[in-house]
Amino acid sequence: MSQNSPMPPNGPSGINLRGAVDLSALKNRATATATAAAAGVPAGASPYAVDVNEQSFQEFVQLSQQVPVVVALGSGRSQQSATVTALLEKIINEYGGQLALGRVDVDSSPQIAQAFGVTAVPTVVALIKGQPVPMFEGELPEEQVKEFFAELLKVAASNGVTGNLGGAKDPAAAEAPPLPPLHQAARDAIDAGDLETAKTSYEKALAEKPNDADAKIGLAQVHLMLRTAQINVLQAEEFRTRAAGDPDDLDAALAVADLDVTGGHVEDALARLVKYIALHFGPERENARLRLLELYDVVGVSDPRVSASRQALARALF
Repeated sequence: MSQNSPMPPNGPSGINLRGAVDLSALKNRATATATAAAAGVPAGASPYAVDVNEQSFQEFVQLSQQVPVVVALGSGRSQQSATVTALLEKIINEYGGQLALGRVDVDSSPQIAQAFGVTAVPTVVALIKGQPVPMFEGELPEEQVKEFFAELLKVAASNGVTGNLGGAKDPAAAEAPPLPPLHQAARDAIDAGDLETAKTSYEKALAEKPNDADAKIGLAQVHLMLRTAQINVLQAEEFRTRAAGDPDDLDAALAVADLDVTGGHVEDALARLVKYIALHFGPERENARLRLLELYDVVGVSDPRVSASRQALARALF
């Protein structure tokens, strides 16, 4: 898994969701839970989880500057949502403050669901320094969810997000080596919202070392950021309408795939481009193939969804 396109200053899709949530309560509950555990008191709901709505969402996003935050978008009408949220709380509790969980009821907070492009519940996404990171939809086995979280923490560490809500430091994260100068320059530029400078820094890193896998991934991510930053909500809807109505519209297919990856609908994005490749030939097919390969880098070449898509791509090409 790799970090994805940055959230705009006012939240995803530019929606202004301001308000206040008492994030100190997370730390207080974490301390209380640690004390209770030492006393042999069984743990209940995760002390690192908080209910989030449209008024408190922006404040919750700020927490992702300290630790990776996981956003569980569900519905009170969905038993599967309750099951997934309970599993997330259990797992996040085991990380002892390295992660935080925000529970969002899409029925009462539809703008948050719309901002992430949620079409089904439960949907789980993450945020690192305000940047969305695709996770998964539906219900997954516990071990697979833990694999997602382990990868999420690696991405967070590579971006300097190594805090702990319980006040402790992750020794492994603290010992992480510094980024190469051009990589650090790119990360600093992304944090400052200067995507063009980030793009140039990664390009220079690749020019110096063509086999620099991290620079290749970073450049793919910046390309996605630049493309999606130019698409507003109305344009996004237009692209989706075009893609649904015209399977030959390459621009619409590429745009919707970008939007789906950013919104966490990775399987839909990859499947869309594989289908386009299977049905077309010539320059259009090659353009779609190149974009698909770049999105593989964004999502993470070791991600099982990428592995499945590669198999489907091979069938489409041959």
